Parts: sequence; C-alpha cells; structure tokens
Amino acid sequence: MQVGWRTGLGIALLVGVAGATAGGAALLLRAEPAAPPVPIRADPVAHASVVQARPMPAPAASPSPIARPEAMVVRRVLPIDGPFTHGRWVWDEDGAPPAGPLVVTIDLDAQVLSVFRDGYEIGAAVVLYGADWKPTPLGALKITEKDADHVSNLYGAPMPYMLRLTNDGISIHGSDVQEGAATHGCIGVPTAFAKKLFAVARLGDRVIITNGKRLAMGGAIT
Repeated sequence: MQVGWRTGLGIALLVGVAGATAGGAALLLRAEPAAPPVPIRADPVAHASVVQARPMPAPAASPSPIARPEAMVVRRVLPIDGPFTHGRWVWDEDGAPPAGPLVVTIDLDAQVLSVFRDGYEIGAAVVLYGADWKPTPLGALKITEKDADHVSNLYGAPMPYMLRLTNDGISIHGSDVQEGAATHGCIGVPTAFAKKLFAVARLGDRVIITNGKRLAMGGAIT
C-alpha cells in the first residue's frame, strides 16, 4: 500500500489524509496571499507523469466530527534542493519550537506531505495515494489511532507506523514509495519518514488532504 509529493510545485502546503484500508472526510485548506511571496522551488520533473492513478475526490467518509480549529500561520518551509521525487523526504526540527500544535497537510496534486509544528515545517515527503478505483478521500481529518506494527486486516499487508484517520481504515503509514505505484486509499510515505512522523504525532492531531490547494509564507491553515 503506497503514494508520492512536492515535485517542484512550489510551497505545497497540503490538506487531508488516508489510511489502514479505505475511507476519508472533508474540510479544505484555504489559501490566503501573503507578502513577500516565497520563491518557487524549481523542479525539472514538474510536468512528468509520476503516478499513473489520478487523484479523484472521494465521497466524504464519516470520521468523528472535528471542531473548527484556530488558524495556524505558516512561518517556515524547509528548503529542498533539486527535484523532490519518489522516495525523497526531509526532516529538520532545528529552529522550530520544541512543542506546539501539529498539523499534517497532504496535496495529492503535488504528491507531497508536510508536517508543521506551530507553523514551522519540520518534515516533508513525496507520497503515494489511492488508485482511481480506490481514491484517497479529501478533507480535514484527525489521528484516531497509532500502531507501529500494524498489519492490514483486509489485505494482510504490513503498514508500519500507522496513523489511522478514518473508521474504515484510511491512514498514513510506511511504504515502499516508487513511481507508478498506488495504494488502496491510504497515504504511503517512506518508512524512515513514517517513523519520525509517528514519534511526534499525537492522537487528535489534524491531517488535511487537498488536491491542488497551496499556501504561501504567512498563509493561514484553517
């Protein structure tokens, strides 16, 4: 079960997520222009077809209702050199607050997941997402379960460092992230990255999944 990101499509501040075996929900990221604009990260493969499956909006699943959270302002994005391709990820907590609210954003169009602590991006990874016949749902979700050694009860596949997002199994988990691969609706990230995310994520943390929604520095994740 797998998925990919940030192929040079700028500051892709994502929204939503997917998991253990299928599902999702809805509440999209709203971009607010800010000054000065952040330089766009050049990516020679920005127009390449990286994943054969096209992200399709899925019907909203039925996770637990989420109270409207306070807006989080983006204060930092991590610099990334060269194309951000399948299998690549970055993690850097230096200069970020040691504690604070955590938000995970995922943009299926950019194929990138970002982790923000108190508005500071501390991690980013190219992801895999759901195939056309099992799309990843869009929306605002929250982490409801953590299991470092999870195995899918539908497919029998290992899902290391699983963070469950919906009652029907959509989650973020470690995967072999390769070009052309897809998942059964979950968000797959490199396993080493999944381990780091698992360590900082808490039950109730927000995960926002969108398809082409992006923010600039100073923009608010609402």
